[in-house]
Amino acid sequence: MVEIGGRPILWHIMKIYSSYGFHDFVICCGYKGYMIKEFFANYFLHTSDVTFDFKQNKMITHQSFSEPWKITLVDTGDETMTGGRLKRVAQHLGRGTFMMTYGDGVSNVNIHALVEFHKSHGRKATLTAVQPPGRFGALNLGESDTIQSFVEKPTGDGGYVNGGFFVLEPSVLDLIKDDKTIWEREPLERLARNGDLKAFKHDGFWLPMDTLRDKIKLEELWASGKAPWKIW
Repeated sequence: MVEIGGRPILWHIMKIYSSYGFHDFVICCGYKGYMIKEFFANYFLHTSDVTFDFKQNKMITHQSFSEPWKITLVDTGDETMTGGRLKRVAQHLGRGTFMMTYGDGVSNVNIHALVEFHKSHGRKATLTAVQPPGRFGALNLGESDTIQSFVEKPTGDGGYVNGGFFVLEPSVLDLIKDDKTIWEREPLERLARNGDLKAFKHDGFWLPMDTLRDKIKLEELWASGKAPWKIW
């Protein structure tokens, strides 16, 4: 429930999907999952101006900022691994193709293009492949190794990594054994070995909130009014 611009990062991720017409969400709750439930249970209190009329015993909501969302929040355990969490919510996913992503990163990935790519290749799984931003500033060296300036290490100077934003067929759930299964290990590795995993290359913006530095960067982008992931 770490925030960007006063809203949980989870809210930002959901807004990305919702902008492409996907409004049905299943959220895997873990440690302090009650905080997520509380946020959505009191969504209007968090997002709107309200008047409490104690004489009439009612609450009046002003400037109601509602969303067309249906949200299922599932307690998946404090210690459950990523694969186990997905397995625990299987009953809520239906029988068709579904999407999954991590709750700590934002991107301007084109969800429609991602889904169409998945449909085109006929494999069981698609992950969004991204080139992570540079974690360290680079040195601009002059003659005799004199440092002339510091520059940002550019995005895309290395290989692609798993950026989340998956599109999956229901059969992938059969690859998850139990709560201890790490999604990024046996399930994904087996899909790769069997030729059932494709990469949707995304060379645009992508940033996970792994460190305080990441949070500061995301807050700065949001405050600037030019957050790349704000497509709504």
